[in-house]
Amino acid sequence: MPIKVSQAHIEAELQQHTPAGIKKVLILGAESTGKTTLCQDLAQHYQTQWVIEYMRPYLQHKWDTTQSVCEWQDLMPIAYGQVASENQQAAVANRYLFCDTALFEIMVYAYWYYNECPAALKAAALSHHYDLILLTQVDVPWVADDLRDAPQQREQITQAFIDALTEHNKPFLRIGGTRQARVQQVTQWLDAGL
Repeated sequence: MPIKVSQAHIEAELQQHTPAGIKKVLILGAESTGKTTLCQDLAQHYQTQWVIEYMRPYLQHKWDTTQSVCEWQDLMPIAYGQVASENQQAAVANRYLFCDTALFEIMVYAYWYYNECPAALKAAALSHHYDLILLTQVDVPWVADDLRDAPQQREQITQAFIDALTEHNKPFLRIGGTRQARVQQVTQWLDAGL
């Protein structure tokens, strides 16, 4: 018999905690568009922390042990892990925290793959705050791995992000160019107070 979890417990597990003085930068985008690299580079530049995309190690473990891909029942465990990772890194960040995805991205992909999203995940995704949201452009080469499955759909997925960000009044900036150009552009925005 499944264990029943209270709504209050679910909401607590999905609550974002941001210490005073920490600005969060969220990097969203289609797969294989440079999000992780940009997070790592920016964290190194500002000598601070970055948040991994929890979905990747979670699904890689699932693939390695069962040869199966993401399913509906994986969405909430992934959401819990993403929020826990973000909160842990926020507690030790230095001025900025760079987030390689967030619940918002999980929500967009839930709609992309399943045409629906768990209500608690969507509510939390829309309530979480980021000081700057960046959307990566599809201007870097596709790199295949065990989890990536949409090399021909990166532009359509990017449009799904644009539509969702616009629909939910989440201001964002597009980021593209070379690895160095991306870092330079973001540091200019942040140093200018964006």
